[in-house]
Amino acid sequence: MSAQADQHIPDGIVIDENGITPEIRYIIDLVEEGSQVLDLGCGSGNLLKALQAEKGARAQGIDLAEECIHICVSKGLFVYHGDLDEGLADFNDKSVDYVISTNTLQVLHHPQNLLREMARVGKKLIISVPNFGHWSVRAQLFILGRMPKTARIPYEWYDSPNIHHTTIKDFRDLCRKMDLKILREIPLRTGDDGSCKRVRFLPNLLADYAIFLVEPSMEN
Repeated sequence: MSAQADQHIPDGIVIDENGITPEIRYIIDLVEEGSQVLDLGCGSGNLLKALQAEKGARAQGIDLAEECIHICVSKGLFVYHGDLDEGLADFNDKSVDYVISTNTLQVLHHPQNLLREMARVGKKLIISVPNFGHWSVRAQLFILGRMPKTARIPYEWYDSPNIHHTTIKDFRDLCRKMDLKILREIPLRTGDDGSCKRVRFLPNLLADYAIFLVEPSMEN
């Protein structure tokens, strides 16, 4: 499994016959028909395959894990082997319509560097992150005094792949700092039963996961 993005799917989260979770369905819906897409940390390629089949996308991916590359190739997908902490030097400026990063930024050593590279390569960015500002995370820290574990973040502190914890508010601030315009923000609450509902009120407190559609400025 990729250490970069093919994250552990929490127990109880529903996936369809194509391996697509409910929250990934929101990402697919953001992509326009016939777009050129680059999926960073593409894992086993389920999102890439769905974008090809449902949106007619010209899709390609990058992943660090050799086993994920082999799985993607077996599905007929075009995938590069690469370390996202090293950037996207093989891709030209504004060479793709969408650069997608699902559950990836927080596991990298230099997430801001990758975000800067995404803004260079992509005309639009789709980024999803777990929200460490969720009420259950806050409650475990406040009441128990222990590093939190949730269905979305099911790791012990010593074996978690998440290096940089972020919240919805933190990510908004980073976008402003980097002159990235948030076109859409989709805060979600995912349940142990596999449900996935959009949060309309107090997202930084009540959503455990968020998806952002971002547009780089002309200078990026």
